[in-house]
Amino acid sequence: MTPSMPHEVHAKAGLREWIGLGVLTLPVLLIAIDLNVLGFAIPALSEDLAPSSTQLLWLVDIYSFVLAGLLVTMGTVGDRIGRRKLLMLGCAGFGAASAIAAYAPSAGGLIAARALLGVAGATLMPSTLSLLRNMFRDERQRLTAVAAWGSAFSAGTALGPVVGGVLLEHFWWGSVFLLNLPLVVIALFALPLLVPETRDPSPGRFDLPSAALSLLTVLPVVYAIKSFAHGEPLTALPFLAAGLGFGVVFVRRQRRLTHPMIDVTLFAVRRFSAALVTEVVIIFVLAGSMFFVPQFLQLSEGLSPLEGGLLLLPGAALSIAAGFLAAAAAQRAGVRRLITGGLAVTALGYAAMTALSLGNGAALVAVAFCFISLGAGTVLTLTNSIVLDTVPPERAGAASALSETGIELGGAMGVAVLGSVLSSAYRLGLDPVEGVPHRVMDAAGETLGNALHAAGELGGEAGRALAAAAREAFTGGIQITGLAGAVVLVLAAVQAWVLLRPAAPAEPEAEAETSRAG
Repeated sequence: MTPSMPHEVHAKAGLREWIGLGVLTLPVLLIAIDLNVLGFAIPALSEDLAPSSTQLLWLVDIYSFVLAGLLVTMGTVGDRIGRRKLLMLGCAGFGAASAIAAYAPSAGGLIAARALLGVAGATLMPSTLSLLRNMFRDERQRLTAVAAWGSAFSAGTALGPVVGGVLLEHFWWGSVFLLNLPLVVIALFALPLLVPETRDPSPGRFDLPSAALSLLTVLPVVYAIKSFAHGEPLTALPFLAAGLGFGVVFVRRQRRLTHPMIDVTLFAVRRFSAALVTEVVIIFVLAGSMFFVPQFLQLSEGLSPLEGGLLLLPGAALSIAAGFLAAAAAQRAGVRRLITGGLAVTALGYAAMTALSLGNGAALVAVAFCFISLGAGTVLTLTNSIVLDTVPPERAGAASALSETGIELGGAMGVAVLGSVLSSAYRLGLDPVEGVPHRVMDAAGETLGNALHAAGELGGEAGRALAAAAREAFTGGIQITGLAGAVVLVLAAVQAWVLLRPAAPAEPEAEAETSRAG
């Protein structure tokens, strides 16, 4: 299959499609909220279910592991059985798993429920984006629709901490999972009425070995990234090597198949590959910021989860607005300029973190997060649009799954790499404190939370000195992390400017076709 498409004039979407777009944003909200809300519930559920340290890690990680591992497979399944059908099955499964999680009697039961949430969640994102691709054939309308889709993700990311904070102040920890049920009910009722069914008319035979190989490629890589984040390189390296090895076998198999799960020739299209790389980078830095910014606001600045979430709302609002503004400006300003500019704005937000030691930390972080969100909202809207424009509608599910897999890997790498930079800088910046035993200092060097807990147990002048030193070291760690993130973003802006240039006359037809939006 060639990714090139002839120029066609498509009928514009009407009122039904735009209302249907609103329905398609509901599953996106489910995913985005569920990615963030558990972190705030951990103290309460730890007290109730008493998970071991290993179980606690799996409670957090199992959802993203399963989700990332199944995205490509589920995108292909949707191409075959129907994207709306798969989306409805996924919504029903997500609702059932949410109810099971809310009333889980043990840590093991909650881990199993989170795994089921990952299975169901893997059906949602590729299905919504591929249905959107088929509902909005007009290029300008599709760009606006992609902006709305991305804005729903941004809104869910921002609302997760705020709504979770409100629920946890009034109800038990399971209420954060029941939050999903009203959205599931609305989606199941409205999807058959407003969203047309689509599928690949000639999908070919489903290749079970390819599905297994995709899982064996993604899961070890994600686990390796998580292991690096937890300071376990010796554990991570074998898993990374295994994932890459299975990836090579997977790619070779796709090249041989008449109907591959992923059309690997898409990666030969310069703009497609550049868009995916840029998407991974922007999610990398966005996930990294969502890892350390809440910690800084709560542990260093002393804000509650609700107060911290509210402080980040302006940034989330800017992210939502940025998607629509980028869609409106793309035809005039050009995708290439807007993506490069968005990366530069995000780099400015990260660079602002280097000024934390000057004081007014909470206000500075809120402003920096506004820049990060503004740039990220712009970039994600346009890179998603490029990915969808590159493929014909019947292959939208597989292409969307590739995009979502990149997002999951970018998020995992952001937390792992930038989190490791922060942890290392914090540990190196925490000098011995007079009156504090070495064993206590060793524990305090692990995390800021450990340090503040130890300071509270010590009490007196030594405890206050330890807390002050730990907060200062953590601030220094964020400054170094901000600088590292800014450098990555500047390099990404350069590659986007170079690789997203309009195609030369000698380049393949697919390149010339996809270059029209730039």
